[in-house]
Amino acid sequence: MKSLQKKVSLFNTKHILNMPIEHRVLDAVSELGEVSKEVLKMSNYGRTELKPNTAIISELGDLLYSIIGIANHFDIALDDALEDVLTKYQKRI
Repeated sequence: MKSLQKKVSLFNTKHILNMPIEHRVLDAVSELGEVSKEVLKMSNYGRTELKPNTAIISELGDLLYSIIGIANHFDIALDDALEDVLTKYQKRI
């Protein structure tokens, strides 16, 4: 995950895509909405069995990019954050 975070950081710097954190968070929320919409479309809005499509791949990539941007802003190592949350969930189980 560290290499992905660095790759996103370098990409954003190279293409002047750094933005205020508030914008990055709003972008992540928007991207999550687009993931949700694709899931709805895959099931014809709940009328049929869920049939995955290729658009979900792109939307999940957009969401991951936004989340990585948020983590980078706060200098959070996402692999450490994921390990922490898995430990937390393990304790709940």
